[in-house]
Amino acid sequence: MLLLLLLAAPVAAAPCPPPPPSVAVDALVARLAGWDDAYYRRGESLVGDDIYDQARARLERWRRCFPGRVPEVPLPIHPAGEAPHPVPQTGLTKLPDGAAVDRWLSRRKDAWVQPKVDGVAVTLVYRDGRLAAAISRGDGVTGQDWTRRAQRLPAVPTRLPEPLDAVLQGELYLRRVDHVQAEVGDGGARAEVIGLLARERLNDGEAAGIGLFVWDWPDGPTDMEARLRRLTELGFADTAAHTHPVAELAEVTRRRRAWFRSPLPFATDGVVLRQASRPTGEAWQAEPPAWAVAWKHPPREALAEVRAVSFPIGRTGRITPLLQLHPVALEGRTIRRVSAGSLANWREMDIRPGDHVIVALAGLTIPRLEAVAWRAPERRPLAVPEPEAYHALSCLRLAPGCEAQFLERLAWLSGPEALDLAGVGPGTWEALVEADLIEELLDWLTLDQRALRRAHGIGEVRAGRLMATFAATRESAFARWLQALGAPPGVEVGLPADWKTLAGHGVDDWAALPRVGPERAKGLTEFFAHPEVRRQAERLAGLGVAGFGR
Repeated sequence: MLLLLLLAAPVAAAPCPPPPPSVAVDALVARLAGWDDAYYRRGESLVGDDIYDQARARLERWRRCFPGRVPEVPLPIHPAGEAPHPVPQTGLTKLPDGAAVDRWLSRRKDAWVQPKVDGVAVTLVYRDGRLAAAISRGDGVTGQDWTRRAQRLPAVPTRLPEPLDAVLQGELYLRRVDHVQAEVGDGGARAEVIGLLARERLNDGEAAGIGLFVWDWPDGPTDMEARLRRLTELGFADTAAHTHPVAELAEVTRRRRAWFRSPLPFATDGVVLRQASRPTGEAWQAEPPAWAVAWKHPPREALAEVRAVSFPIGRTGRITPLLQLHPVALEGRTIRRVSAGSLANWREMDIRPGDHVIVALAGLTIPRLEAVAWRAPERRPLAVPEPEAYHALSCLRLAPGCEAQFLERLAWLSGPEALDLAGVGPGTWEALVEADLIEELLDWLTLDQRALRRAHGIGEVRAGRLMATFAATRESAFARWLQALGAPPGVEVGLPADWKTLAGHGVDDWAALPRVGPERAKGLTEFFAHPEVRRQAERLAGLGVAGFGR
């Protein structure tokens, strides 16, 4: 996470959005200020780099498009006790893609690549070979005095093998065994390092679990090979092992892909390209230089604004809040909606339109809600269904407030786990319900071709096919019909049997069957005793469906 994240190339090219409301600007500025304060003053990373970068890029875009309307994020006030960096920590410009990397390489003949280790940055100051100071990154000019903390870590030598004055810049990271970034992401590595460093005491295992990757020696040898060799001699062998010369984009791409998909001893969030020749440390400033850049891995998280919140009701009465998002791109996919999980989870998070949330991909396919990034100042009221009104036996027929669950019941009925009706899906049922052709779960069984044609999108040919499909269901197995009616899990244990037998079971009868516990037994008894379920069973009996009798 960098204070001066400008993303100049992509920001300049992006078209301007509509002017943001002042409350939206204030909310974003306040959130960035809070994140910066935590990171630069306390060394706490409250949000991942991907989300921080996206939020910062949004602010910079607003500032470019609407100068004078969007303020800068104020710098945090440094508390007493902070130490100045002998050589400022510069930060890195993030290159957006391979084309930008190629342009950067084309102007240099001495480029090197190394993994962008995901940890916390630190400056180590050695005087006469002894560790004199360890300073957190802070704002690049000053940082927290971490000397006492660093002295507890075996990875940080308190004494070099020779009496040398040196300023080293690097990353304290969480040691991992065969960490594959593409599979598990950072896994909270940075936050864990920060947490360990904040403790008053560390046991030997915890201290040994923090490694050090020295990524630069500002006033070291000017030749990169000599610089790496000397770092190895001083006890920092990781740098040479993971720093390689590159001349073309293909080499950088290969290294980046390998470090993303292959085991490493630390988490990474991209690669760093460094030009071997650069100014001496006295010329460095706390801003991204021209001689070092980063090319990050594809973001694993995206920042998205909530456009609306809906509350779909499933077949069993479960209410699953769904966040409708302004589209965002993530790992090659466009994300437009994400589930908030349960109604209880949504209430705890209290997500409303205008809020900004963090989404990720579970298993690289399913959008997953991670957290709320910041909230809209205006908390819009929402019509939330009452959970007590919906359950496994509610909405067995169409009634006010039952439209969603009733349609879900019909969709389940025609699905592969029930009657498996070819060519009949949610759209078919919606058309039949909108045409007032279905009010009960089995009304479709008695529709004729003329009635079917009254539904939107159903012509003569399709009406004939539907008639044939519906008629064929009368030959479906009894077990499939039980599923179609919504029988609870466990009913299959009671088969083979007919409706009369199953409907005559009490709680004790069901509980006596294998794999049917008290809760399932209660649900099964209530299902077979429910008046609407019994009425539909009688209807099937009248149509001669096997297993239902008369």
